[in-house]
This record gives sequence, C-alpha cells and structure tokens, in this order.
Amino acid sequence: MVTIKLFGMTRMMAGNQPSINLSIAYSIRVKDLVDILDVEYPQIGELIHKKKVLVSVNQDIAHEETVIHEGDEIALLPPFAGGSSPVPVNDEMLVRVQREDFSIDAEVARVRSRSKRIGGISMFLGAARDRSRGRDVDSITFEHYEGMAQKKLREIRERALKEFDILELLIIHRYGEISIGQNIVLIVAGAEHRADAFRACRWAIDELKQITPIWKLEHTPEGEVWVEEHP
Repeated sequence: MVTIKLFGMTRMMAGNQPSINLSIAYSIRVKDLVDILDVEYPQIGELIHKKKVLVSVNQDIAHEETVIHEGDEIALLPPFAGGSSPVPVNDEMLVRVQREDFSIDAEVARVRSRSKRIGGISMFLGAARDRSRGRDVDSITFEHYEGMAQKKLREIRERALKEFDILELLIIHRYGEISIGQNIVLIVAGAEHRADAFRACRWAIDELKQITPIWKLEHTPEGEVWVEEHP
C-alpha cells in the first residue's frame, strides 16, 4: 500500500481527499504508478501524461524511471500558482511560508541589518486583487506542500546569492484564505547597487512561480477556480 498526497485540482478529482491509497508493490517505477492511476483515476492520469501534473518522490520532482521504495513520500503536483519592530535575524526567518500577514517595514529592516554594504534594495510585493482573467474575485486561498515549498524557496535564495551580485534575499509567501487587498508574497533583495537588486528580485519572483509547490484557488461569484497559469 502506498499513500499519495494530493493538492489543488488533483484533490478535487479524487473527491476532495487529501490523499489516496493504492495497493502496489514497492520498488516499482513512477511510470508503473502512472499506469495504475490511468485506470483508477483517469482524469489525473491524463494530466500527468500532458505534463500538467508532476509526480514528486521525497519532495523532489521524479522522472518515469524513478524507483519508489517503501517509506518514500509521494505527491502529485498540479501547476504551481505560486509587528512593527524588527525580530531576530537568522536564515530561517529569511525564507518563510506562513499563514499570518507580514510587516513590510520589519522585513526590509531584516534585510538591511544583514550588511552595512547594502546600498540598494529592491522589493516585490504581491497582493490579492478583486478581478482575474475577466472574473470578479471575492477572496483567494493558497495551498502549499509543507516541507517541499520551504525547500524550493531556500533553493531560490541560495541560487540568487550565488548567481547575482547581491548581499541578501528574503522571500515570504502566505498560505490559507486571503482577503482582497491583503499581502500574499514579499521578496526583498539587498545589494551594493540598485541594478543588481532589481535583477535578483525579478528573477526570484519568476522562479518562485515556476518551481514552488503553491497553488491558488480563486473564490468567485460563479464558483471556485484553481488557477494554473501565473503571468
């Protein structure tokens, strides 16, 4: 028996279950698992074949020949969405997925405190809007893959520090239900010069939307809609 975690649209296709159990032998390949899903959950299987749903094993994206062993953590991943006084600074606080709102001033101060060489700070703030793709939106709910989401955000920060001439990068993404006008995501890049901070900040939000297992459910007057594309 293997348990497969479900998120976003895959959960809806399985009757809003958070996971499904399949009777299979361990040490099978991912492609064999997909064959079973084709029979038991054909809608999900079709999305996997179309590359609209990815299979992860132990919080890493798997390929067809990846072998599943006993105790492995398996998940199906739809397309990714995506106090006023300073608090103590450590690396864990620089990459967070949290339910509660954040203070922009406190987070910018957190980045500035990392180095006195920082002379330019670039910030991206994402907020919930009341209209999307021609539809009115009442509120938004963000779901995330606990553990893997944080892991991917840490990878983004580490890559940014290596590939761009910056001194620090902070990333925060909220989850749960978010009202219109509220904050969703914050990225703050600190560098000696503004151009480097601009480049790193833009790259980080684009990368976040590509590789981080966070999904967006829009609540509209016509019903709920899982958002697959993130411009």
